[in-house]
Amino acid sequence: MTTIRTAHPAPSSTKPAVAAIIAISIVATLFLVWLIYIHPATDAARLKLTFLPALNALLNGLSASALLIGFTFIRARKIPAHRASMITAFVFSSLFLVSYIVNHALHGESHYPGHSAVRTVYLIILASHVLLSVVALPLVLTTFFFSLSGRIPMHRRIARWTFPIWLYVSVTGVIVYAMLAAARA
Repeated sequence: MTTIRTAHPAPSSTKPAVAAIIAISIVATLFLVWLIYIHPATDAARLKLTFLPALNALLNGLSASALLIGFTFIRARKIPAHRASMITAFVFSSLFLVSYIVNHALHGESHYPGHSAVRTVYLIILASHVLLSVVALPLVLTTFFFSLSGRIPMHRRIARWTFPIWLYVSVTGVIVYAMLAAARA
């Protein structure tokens, strides 16, 4: 008697998707560099949407909260609640990005007033925030890709890095706003 073995379908390669995520992340980063440092502010209508920085901080804070809630859900093995929390964090971060782009397109770059020791701390936090936000984008997208495509072991491996970086970027976004607002008060 002959035993017939059925081959399990090989998981499709993740390389094209990850390459696309990296390409999108590079293009997005280059766009933001252009927008912030090269493109002149274009508030021709004088909209002066002064609430946008506060909205950005709020969205970052909401994203951080959703991340922490999602973390507690995954620790309790409440997968659907974890997924909902992480999608919520992603939505808040995406809304932040849209608001951030609008703010910088209209008003340009913000500068910390003065030259105190607090400014040095502000610049250190801002630099780490900016650098890690560049890292966070492809990590977040890749983590979501692995989860949504059912590659849970890969999702878990990368989420161990994504979570603390994404949380740090969200929290320091609020801190940067608060420090800048306090310095201007």
